[in-house]
Amino acid sequence: MNKLAKKLLFALFALCLLTVVGCQSQSCSQKQTTIDENIYKNLPFSMPKVEQPVFPEYSVSIVSFGAQKGGVFMNTEAINSAIKAVNAKGGGKVIIPEGLWLTGPIELLSNVNLYTEENSLILFTDDFEAYPIIETSFEGLETKRCQSPIFANNAENIAITGFGTFDGAGDSWRPVKKEKLTVRQWNNLVKKGGVVDEAGKIWYPTAGALKGANACKEFNVPEGIETEAEWNEIRPWLRPVLLSIQNSKKVLLEGVTFKNSPSWCLHPLSCENITLNNVKVFNPWYSQNGDALDLESCKNALIINSLFDAGDDAICIKSGKNEDGRRRGQPCENVIVKNNTVLHGHGGFVVGSEMSGGVKNIYVADCTFMGTDVGLRFKSTRGRGGVVEGIYIENINMINIPNEPLLFDLFYGGKGPGEETEEERTANTKTDLPPVTEETPAFRDIHISNVYCKGSGRAIFFNGLPEMPIENVTVKNVVITEAKEGVVLSQADNVTLDNITIETVTPQPALKIKSSKDITVDGKLYKSVDAKGVTMDFKK
Repeated sequence: MNKLAKKLLFALFALCLLTVVGCQSQSCSQKQTTIDENIYKNLPFSMPKVEQPVFPEYSVSIVSFGAQKGGVFMNTEAINSAIKAVNAKGGGKVIIPEGLWLTGPIELLSNVNLYTEENSLILFTDDFEAYPIIETSFEGLETKRCQSPIFANNAENIAITGFGTFDGAGDSWRPVKKEKLTVRQWNNLVKKGGVVDEAGKIWYPTAGALKGANACKEFNVPEGIETEAEWNEIRPWLRPVLLSIQNSKKVLLEGVTFKNSPSWCLHPLSCENITLNNVKVFNPWYSQNGDALDLESCKNALIINSLFDAGDDAICIKSGKNEDGRRRGQPCENVIVKNNTVLHGHGGFVVGSEMSGGVKNIYVADCTFMGTDVGLRFKSTRGRGGVVEGIYIENINMINIPNEPLLFDLFYGGKGPGEETEEERTANTKTDLPPVTEETPAFRDIHISNVYCKGSGRAIFFNGLPEMPIENVTVKNVVITEAKEGVVLSQADNVTLDNITIETVTPQPALKIKSSKDITVDGKLYKSVDAKGVTMDFKK
């Protein structure tokens, strides 16, 4: 081989090496997220494919804007400056490198992908004053809360991706119930400071937080707080959600971890085309209002391949509360929830109780719940209004569910027929039922199949409203073993139970039906069942 040939060969080898190395660099690693098209096959309803954000190859590091790792320097200005610069450039990627980065609130802007490298930890400050009090929506109601650590409003084409972890410093904000801690944990918590309520049952981080709690007569909206000074005093009570994305389109959360949120963790509100893929959410099991994900009034969404461990509901579908939710009038619709795992939560997959704008076209499949208080949880109450319909659930595996693997509770926060004491039941018979109005919630056209659970409380419970029964529900191919109680249907209409196996830890009837009509059990129709009820076993 002559010298020229050797030089050409060396140059070719160098070019190939540079290509490989270059494609491992940050700029070449940028790709549009591709979702397996099979996820849309055989959907029981029609919905468009969820649009994914696309970003230019341009990228910057927060270090170039003065950010310093180590957990001491406050990087709020550096991170937000980097985001603004990329937004002004027309879009691209803002890189958070490896390291511990302390910061205040981060605002996402259109056409920006906030990319976190491996071993990057973003810690939000526990300084309450860093979070301005703003007008927002929380638990379905218009109110005031502190600015979220991560937020976006009226943005389009945004993402948080990569491998990093976002810690919301929630332990500094949250009240804690004594009953949820060991004696040692409670004593150590009290020694840290803060205040305990008069009953000695709940710890608050500050006296202002306790004052804020006492100002809430119903829900978590303070009443009688008027002046700016009064709002500032209760600021620690106005716990923000860790991530709030409102009125935005083409949103992607992928690969990252969110943990330790002050209240709810992830809260997309009134968004369109939103994807959560391979996301992890962790909150302590004792965290008050520590929901993992609350998808509210969103349209066209994917929640896939993710892991949730929550102090409250895990994967929750909402659409506003009472009059505020009905006035907004935005249902949560066209949602695929697939290939997810829940380690703890009040409910694995949940609809409600804030569903006043309606919920429709939801497909849940191939999910695992381990130790959630309830598995599939549908909840609402009088006053909400709204219609929940077109829900399809299949291939759910569960273990160690303390309460019901499947629950419909239209008396959320209260007692339904059959749940009262004898004195309460006698008093209720003397009261006429409320009329059906816009405030009456409705759950209908719900189809559940291939559900398996080992270890539970009551196997299944339908607890509908007398004036608006749960209707048009099919439950097929269900096996629940080691249950403490069987199935109870109350205030239900046109429900089909087919190929159901219930094994209880003590001998008792597998099924009780009361105050219901048109119930089909293994092909046999029960046209009308009064309040006294009937009990039976399923076919073997």
